[in-house]
Amino acid sequence: MLKFNMRKTIVVSLFSTVSLLSYAQLSVRHDNFIFVNDEIVFVNNAITLGESDSKFYLREEAQLIQGEETSLNTGIGELSVYQTGNSSNYTYNYWCSPVGNNSMALGNEASRVNLIDEATNNITVQDPTGLISSVDVAFTSSFDGFSSPSLTISNRWLYTFSTSNDYADWNYVGSTLPILPGLGFTMKGVTGTNKQLYDFRGKANNGTISNLVTAEQFTLIGNPYPSAIDALLFIHDPQNTTLNNGPSPHPATTGALYFWEQRDEGSHNIADYVGGYASYTISDTGMESFVNAMFSAYDGSGNPVVLAPSPGGNMGTKISKRYIPIGQGFMVEGASGIPTGSSVYVKNAHRVYEKISDNNSVFFRSASVQKSASSTNSNEDVYNEYGLNIVPDDFKRFRLNITFNDEITRQLVHNFNDMATSGFDYGLEAKLPGKGPSDAFWVLGDEAYSIQASPFSTDLAIPITVSSNGQQPLKFSIFDVQNFDETQAIYLHDMVNNTYIDLTQQDYLLNIEAGNFSSRFQIVFTSNNALSQDMRLKEQFDIFIDNDNALFTLLNPNFVDIESFIIYDINGREVINYEITSLKDSYQYSSKNLSDGIYITKIKIRGNTSFSKKLIVSQK
Repeated sequence: MLKFNMRKTIVVSLFSTVSLLSYAQLSVRHDNFIFVNDEIVFVNNAITLGESDSKFYLREEAQLIQGEETSLNTGIGELSVYQTGNSSNYTYNYWCSPVGNNSMALGNEASRVNLIDEATNNITVQDPTGLISSVDVAFTSSFDGFSSPSLTISNRWLYTFSTSNDYADWNYVGSTLPILPGLGFTMKGVTGTNKQLYDFRGKANNGTISNLVTAEQFTLIGNPYPSAIDALLFIHDPQNTTLNNGPSPHPATTGALYFWEQRDEGSHNIADYVGGYASYTISDTGMESFVNAMFSAYDGSGNPVVLAPSPGGNMGTKISKRYIPIGQGFMVEGASGIPTGSSVYVKNAHRVYEKISDNNSVFFRSASVQKSASSTNSNEDVYNEYGLNIVPDDFKRFRLNITFNDEITRQLVHNFNDMATSGFDYGLEAKLPGKGPSDAFWVLGDEAYSIQASPFSTDLAIPITVSSNGQQPLKFSIFDVQNFDETQAIYLHDMVNNTYIDLTQQDYLLNIEAGNFSSRFQIVFTSNNALSQDMRLKEQFDIFIDNDNALFTLLNPNFVDIESFIIYDINGREVINYEITSLKDSYQYSSKNLSDGIYITKIKIRGNTSFSKKLIVSQK
């Protein structure tokens, strides 16, 4: 056991080049302290911080990892570790405390929000580094917290969430009620800053930590340690994947992690919230899948923005990666059919030393976070220009964006690999974390999915369900196409129009009415060449001239999404152009202003397809 009994002890100074400190046990007594800067400390057994002024400071992304799965940490001293929240006073972060109450009791204890301090960073004689002093955080019952003159957190927004799908089942904990080790909690940010540095102080969590999960219900948990954890090791831990349930092993959860992102709309009214859950999962071979949150996008003046077929601006902008940092909370869903009393486990075996500045571990911040100048790890071969992972050579992938009314976009990911099956593939697929009023999703059985996987075949047909809460423009676009042959088309097949649009070459635009469309759209990889597209289109329409009443009549019995009706004279000059903004089964337009003669009528379909017909105008 290593003991510190000098007046003051700095184990790792600001200028230390030591990359690893390793101890069997660690004890700090009286008013001694350990200061660790930008390094990793490994302690195999227990840590004792004996007295109230015995301290253990982790700074500049220093982290602590412990070995034994049984926690025997003890003492009324404090471990102190920083984390930065990235929200305004109107938006939530999901947290999970890396520390619990500090007492002489052995093992982990419940945390409380009031274990958070404000990092003062004041330079004093007693604190020459400015990195060990702190003051207690204040709390207010008003709606807004603030950062100046001192950090004050609103205790109105402090909740946990356990085994439920009902919004009403958020559990208020305030600043003083206990939060079980490993259970997450919500907290809104503060005014005066977009990023607030929080100082978590207490007894370091250690060892195996479990929380209850219920079939098809969500629980807010997180990383409970003062170190990063590996999502692969957590999701694929045998105790989380082989829950005994009947004749065969059964995973405890669906294997997906859901991260909340919310846009600052300047309101605490739930009806005004604009936010959603991003989805993340990872295979047992390390192949990551991530989908942005879906929600409305607005410009600085509050006006809806036109959305581009790429991540950023049209949906959530934050991203999650494999290594989950200190303090990060996330939702998990209990797998279907698990018995009552099932648990999900986080363990010391999942802990890793990964720094946010290396861009491998992300506190669900912007995908544009840059690596620090001091970073020695390279992600150039792991993540692409979107900040999304590059799949291995034996995988294919594309991302499909479905945009409603130029305001909100649902992103869907499809993975292809020979090991995938027609059923659910743990670590390769993720269920949709909740449906919006207008939404789109893959379907497996009766469940909606945002991430899906299957073996690749050119005769594969992948259904897409679209639900629309009103008549509105709809756009399908594709990006992040990986490991497909350059000549391989990826078609959006609209089965109502019987049209095939190669999304690798163009977007598909249409107007859609209100309703649920479960059998209209699918992704395919070969088009139907039995009839030419022109012949298929001609079967959908008819145009005729009623010279007695001077009317053109356009029949559209299948409600094909028509963009415009154009009339040309025999010399090819455009004489009439009618923009069509609503779906109808027929349209009529006057021909009174046309001279007698031959005209070419043209129907332009959204998606740059058209149909033409020659008609004779004869005024009576």
